[in-house]
Amino acid sequence: MTTYKSVKRKIPLIVLVNDDGIKSPGIKAMARALLGLGEVMIVAPRDQQTSTGRSMRGGGVPQPVHYEIEGKHLRAFAIAATPALAVRYAVLICADRPPALIVSGINYGENVGNGVTISGTVGATLEAASMGVPALAVSQSVHTKYHYSHSDKVDFAAAAEWGKRFAKQILERGMPRGADVINVNIPEGATSTTPWRWTRTSRHNYYRSIVRATARGKSITGYELMLDETLLEPDSDVRAVMLDRVVSVSCLTLDLTARVTQRERMRWGRHV
Repeated sequence: MTTYKSVKRKIPLIVLVNDDGIKSPGIKAMARALLGLGEVMIVAPRDQQTSTGRSMRGGGVPQPVHYEIEGKHLRAFAIAATPALAVRYAVLICADRPPALIVSGINYGENVGNGVTISGTVGATLEAASMGVPALAVSQSVHTKYHYSHSDKVDFAAAAEWGKRFAKQILERGMPRGADVINVNIPEGATSTTPWRWTRTSRHNYYRSIVRATARGKSITGYELMLDETLLEPDSDVRAVMLDRVVSVSCLTLDLTARVTQRERMRWGRHV
């Protein structure tokens, strides 16, 4: 006998999270794009959580939020926590079945280079991967003045379409073998027909701290973007998004082990 519950179990559950907060236009644009791929449930930080990485601050009881897109009501919860912790709440408390996919974004600003571990957007997907859930991070390159905003001057239409495209690919084909997270970055001004490229996460120190002298001494007062073409790898995410203006698709892994050869280990020092 077919029941409502059995039918629902066959519908993929897509959990949507971000680091800009549940009121961000970016997450709403992504939710709208994902509607046709399955049941979309939003579990997002109550407030701005940019640059929180995979930290686990906050908590409490998830608060149901009225969330409606094109007349369709979505299950949505706001949690006073970081994006990574919101993912744990989503999987362990809010979801009525195992998620088929967790999507993080759309973020105000690109998440590229060796600063990806700072990103709350990417941190959420790493947490999802640690729980065995396929994960996709989607970020839109914008001017730094919008990084902590909910500005409606940013057009997320193309980024949402790209996020949908790769979400559909994951649902149909699974994750690329060896990858735990797919990190997608869309250049400013991109369209749905902009070329895309497989990239590596650059070792480039893309986000550089601004140090200023004050009456009490030196202080870090923010960050700026540093783009030095001579330091960029040809296949890097930074080059793809910021110089070549194509969509960057990077495969990330939870395995942080350096690929040091046995010969190099022996050269460096024998173990005891």
